[in-house]
Amino acid sequence: MTSHAAVPALSVQGLCKSYGSARALDRVSFDVPRGAIFGLLGPNGAGKTTLFSLIAGFLSADEGAIAVLGADVAHISQLRGRMTILPQDAAFLRNIPILQQLVFFRLLDGMDRKTAERQVDEALAKVGLSEYRNRGIHALSHGMQKRMGIAQAFLGEPEVILLDEPTSGLDPQNAKQIRDIILRLQQERSVTTVISSHNLAEIQELCTHVAILDKGRLVVAGAVEEVTRSGRMLELQTRRPLDVAQHAAIAAVAGVRRVVERGERRYRLELDLAGDQSFDEVSVRCLRAALDAGVVLTAMAEGDSLEETFLRLTGKA
Repeated sequence: MTSHAAVPALSVQGLCKSYGSARALDRVSFDVPRGAIFGLLGPNGAGKTTLFSLIAGFLSADEGAIAVLGADVAHISQLRGRMTILPQDAAFLRNIPILQQLVFFRLLDGMDRKTAERQVDEALAKVGLSEYRNRGIHALSHGMQKRMGIAQAFLGEPEVILLDEPTSGLDPQNAKQIRDIILRLQQERSVTTVISSHNLAEIQELCTHVAILDKGRLVVAGAVEEVTRSGRMLELQTRRPLDVAQHAAIAAVAGVRRVVERGERRYRLELDLAGDQSFDEVSVRCLRAALDAGVVLTAMAEGDSLEETFLRLTGKA
């Protein structure tokens, strides 16, 4: 018998969806483990919005199946209160106080008014909007509206939350505030959050797992660490900048294609693992050469950044 914990929060199996002759999704399959922050990535036209719409029950698949918490989304009513969704361009009524709007959402989920008001007040406090509770959406900046959307998505006790481009159109400061809110709420609730975003650095910062779509097909899915580790690079951070001789010594190691300065005292070693050379073998040779040349290392990392992995796997590099 399958245990509750073993059932994925989200399971997508053999999903296909076409609009006329255009294939939006082509046999897409992956699982999202419970408790994960799962990033959904892909260039424009990859099928991310279609996939979100199918998971939310807004559209029906041509083929395949989607299960959320073990329930087929064809019977989306079974997930009432257990799954919440924040579309990219979520629209709120302009002249109705935000407290009333969010309370209404909870009433639709069957909550009594007193409990609904308490939950909304708590959610608004967590996103820093308590003082705007009796004001309309017109009084909120774009960043505040995004925070209100996050509050709406985390209302009640959802087990799965879908956030479509939650930081789209925000300046870096507001985007970071949204990421911090998502992380804090995630830690408090231990929910499963699925985030669609074009911001690859943001996904790498936020997410534990990721799926990359391209032209309607799944390119890769898995833990971020596993996906990025497939890259062929070694990054070194040094106490002092490399001098010419140290740079040359590392660059001369068999298996090193080139050494690229990535920032202050940070160097990326792009590797070429020809023949039967393993990543570990070349890495050890690089470290030995650096130490022999008198380089003092303060940090080391392996694998690609998510951005570089994305560009490589989708052929955009």
